Amino acid sequence: MTSNFVPRQYREVAVATVPFPLTASELARHFLGREVYRRTRYVVVRNGSETAIVALETAPSPEIMTAALGVTVLALPSECAFLVDPETDTGVPSALAAAARAAGASARAVVVEGRYHHVNFLLDPEPVRIRVLDVVPPAPAKLVDQVSRVLAVAEDLPPVEVVATVVDLGDLARSSPARRYLLPCRGSGFNGSGAEVAFLDERPPRQDWTLIGCARSRELHRWFYGDLPPAIDMCPRTLTAASARSSSRPLAAGEDPPVVTLTKCCLLEERVEVSGDTVVVPWGASLAQIRQGVDEAVRVYLAQTQGLAAAAPGPAS
Repeated sequence: MTSNFVPRQYREVAVATVPFPLTASELARHFLGREVYRRTRYVVVRNGSETAIVALETAPSPEIMTAALGVTVLALPSECAFLVDPETDTGVPSALAAAARAAGASARAVVVEGRYHHVNFLLDPEPVRIRVLDVVPPAPAKLVDQVSRVLAVAEDLPPVEVVATVVDLGDLARSSPARRYLLPCRGSGFNGSGAEVAFLDERPPRQDWTLIGCARSRELHRWFYGDLPPAIDMCPRTLTAASARSSSRPLAAGEDPPVVTLTKCCLLEERVEVSGDTVVVPWGASLAQIRQGVDEAVRVYLAQTQGLAAAAPGPAS
């Protein structure tokens, strides 16, 4: 099996409590030839605090029960962690990975009894790491929150770990102190920390200010006032480009997997754009567009990591 394996449907997973030691030989002896429900493909086996996982090969049958023709031990107790988390939807791979992360579980097989008392497992977790870069205020960082909401119901994606990078507009302002700041709109929630604050969408009388905005804000300022003021660029896409690792350099064997960045830009209105290892969604993206952006970020990440695996040298002969 590959990494990040999660059963496609948790109804394929049965739970059995047994009185014998959870060794490979005892598990095979117990389940081989045993009558099981025809949809059962995996069994989480428990003996006290110990847990093991087996996969069953069953004969196709029109009957409700069938026989286990083969038994493969996927994980023994030394490799398993069993977690109880009533808030986790065990049908969602990212939720399983998040539960394991929160519990500090480092086992190669993580079994979770979650919402509705459903039980499922994640085998050999290697979550896709997506950096989500956004700005605040307003808080919480909207893009980070939207991505988390999308992943909370993404049953068809591999486990995804969000690495949030949140840039505070107050920190940007402090990097270029001014008596007055101009923000794109009042909805930003920026208070200026003692400086005067005006909002571009209210079209205030022209003053001596520093614009905290982006390319679109500068276009509007020129339209309204015929000039461009000193400016601090707050565009998440620009902030990403300033810190991004070049995606043109090939990854070296043993190098940590890349973190693909998902961010936003108000110059995009309807489309999602991919540039190297950066995925950009519109500033006011819908959840459907966020899902498209996440899909693209996962695709880019897997292409990079699988490309590295393909290029890695095999074992010496």
